[in-house]
Amino acid sequence: MLTFILAAAIAASGPVLRPDNIPEIVSLLTLEEKAAILVGCGSTAFDGIGRNDIGVKGSAGATHAIPRLGIPSIVLADGPAGLRIDPTRPGTDKTFYCTGFPIGTMLAATWNPGLVTEVGRAMGNEVLEYGVDVLLGPGVNIHRNPLCGRNFEYYSEDPVLAGETAAAMVDGIESNGVGACIKHFAVNNQELNRLHNDARLSARALREIYLKVFEIAVRKAQPWTLMTSYNYINGTHASEAPWLLTDILRGDWGFEGTVMTDWGGGYDTAAQIHAGNELIQSGSDARYNALIDAVREGRLPMEDVDRSVTRALELIVKCPAYMGYEHSDAPDLEAHAAVCRKAADEGVVLLKNEGALPFGPSGITALLGVTSYAFIAGGTGSGDVHRPYVVDLQKGLADEGFTLESGLDGFYGAYMVDERWRCANVDGKNSWVIDRERPIEVVPVELIRAAARTADRAVVTFGRVFGEGKDRDLYHSYMLQDRELQLLRETSKAFRAQGKKVTVILNIGGVVEMESWKGLADAILVCWQPGEEGGHTVASVLSGAVNPSGRLPMTVSKRYEDEPSAPNFPLIFADKPFNYSFYRRLEGNKKDYTVKDIDYTDYEEDIWVGYRYFCTKARDRVSFPFGFGLSYTSFRWSNMRVARQDGAWKVCVDVLNTGGRAGKDVVELYVSAPGRDMDKPARELKAFAKTPELQPGESCTVEMTVAESDLASWSEESGSWVVEKGRYRLIAARNAEDRGLRRKIRI
Repeated sequence: MLTFILAAAIAASGPVLRPDNIPEIVSLLTLEEKAAILVGCGSTAFDGIGRNDIGVKGSAGATHAIPRLGIPSIVLADGPAGLRIDPTRPGTDKTFYCTGFPIGTMLAATWNPGLVTEVGRAMGNEVLEYGVDVLLGPGVNIHRNPLCGRNFEYYSEDPVLAGETAAAMVDGIESNGVGACIKHFAVNNQELNRLHNDARLSARALREIYLKVFEIAVRKAQPWTLMTSYNYINGTHASEAPWLLTDILRGDWGFEGTVMTDWGGGYDTAAQIHAGNELIQSGSDARYNALIDAVREGRLPMEDVDRSVTRALELIVKCPAYMGYEHSDAPDLEAHAAVCRKAADEGVVLLKNEGALPFGPSGITALLGVTSYAFIAGGTGSGDVHRPYVVDLQKGLADEGFTLESGLDGFYGAYMVDERWRCANVDGKNSWVIDRERPIEVVPVELIRAAARTADRAVVTFGRVFGEGKDRDLYHSYMLQDRELQLLRETSKAFRAQGKKVTVILNIGGVVEMESWKGLADAILVCWQPGEEGGHTVASVLSGAVNPSGRLPMTVSKRYEDEPSAPNFPLIFADKPFNYSFYRRLEGNKKDYTVKDIDYTDYEEDIWVGYRYFCTKARDRVSFPFGFGLSYTSFRWSNMRVARQDGAWKVCVDVLNTGGRAGKDVVELYVSAPGRDMDKPARELKAFAKTPELQPGESCTVEMTVAESDLASWSEESGSWVVEKGRYRLIAARNAEDRGLRRKIRI
């Protein structure tokens, strides 16, 4: 018998919770106990015990225990890039660091769900061994606009890539017997006024773009939990919408898990329970009392409460806390660091390479840019991780055997001493959800000119960090700043005058504008925010020990103004005063609809998100297309064949490595619909496959499947999914703009 049940049976005089007696336990609970289970431990009204007195230090929340019925408390903790708990605790010298894995965007850039599952397994093991029951991730919302502050947590602008990646992550996490929590449900695409913004969009865009990613993850992985978002959707708060949480999530998709609110999200506790929430997090006395009052006053049926309590108990009996698991507080961080690096190696995207890479450790490398010496492992807020270390590019290159140009290396070493102190001092005064302070870029012109004469090549790193709480500044986060541009211009001018190459490394959480400066670089390598082993990964790619195989999970437009959502997204300018009162645009329960893109945001681009827009309406406005990525070797595709099989089409493509290096390739399968009955994008991603590592001359066959239901679009006229009749093209392509191999099918 389970350890916890034995202990509970000793303490209790009557029945104790078991997986097979949940209805009986629900019948024995008092209203106050039911409210305590549903309202998190931020409330002390029930038993005087708040979240800070139980669970794991630094966790996000917990549920109340009911000892008399053998119901334990379970612990919930952030986040998408690894477990977020406090690394130190009073009374012990032992540390509790967690592995800082690559950010979600980088995991999607691997285009390798199997590898993402491996990351999830390692991440979930730390959840288990540190005594946590549910990890609050992955984040799966769509990259609607490049300025969203939480894009680094999310996967892609495309729901198929994001959904497949999310399902793989959930499978990996939950293989440890702990829960995952996909979030934020739904249409959570901006941080400004996130608690009160109303996302207004068509039913078609909602279904095809913003809900589709959740649908794929739910149908394929059945995550234990799901978190509702802060925002409104077409006038109804997401956590208070029965049509979303009951009709669609449970009715249409068959979700069997537990729904929780985001921390402090929503306003009407009774409406949240009625809509289909089971856990009101992180809880408060006001929420607890509001739930009880609503039942006693007849505004909330007891049937709704019992349904939610039943689902909460169904979650609890699956958790390690209920099982009595004795966690070790000692996961294998060394093994997990290896997984971190493996994933980062596959997520690096090579965007440009004009004879610059790889260059090996021989010769002298001039390393420039403050980010080379202060690498960014991940973003801020709940997507951050207390990791044991971060390998910067300077150390990564040294460990790989590179020799750095001594003048620049010495200069940056001295400069960064003061800058690290300044940044730490500023960060110590900031809220945890505010962007992390970064070293100020510097342009040592004379040292650059001297290095151009003695070094063999230049590597310049630019970094960006941001997170929840606010969106990105257009001119200081999306664009390169003046000093960064000056640094690149001076470096390019000096080194190219000597016939030497310049490589730019982008250590970023989301894309930056590249069109205006990419001509100054001979190579551009995007390493995203690669986790704690980032410097080692980049050094291995530069040397050729790792052949880059990542592909862009979003489109990089030529200008921000070219983005289809640009006219309907709030802009922040660092050089202008920012009115933080926009975060609280609510009086009582009265929603304010005064300020465009603050109180409400109109998704006027509709389904035309990312490459769907650019491939159909603005091909000339793309700097790098969705799905793009280069390699150090070359591949030839052939023999595309399509076979009808069990209501679906099985697509096979032969891939041959025709180059001189081992490497992996990605086959992206797009579909072009007839588009006679309904306006359709020129192409839409429906499946993809990554090859194993192929040696020179080695080949393999990749297989992909497209179901007939995958071809459906949402008809607002009938309120249902409709598959248009006619001739479709299946396109196996290297990116969203590649002509690729083509075959036709007819429906």
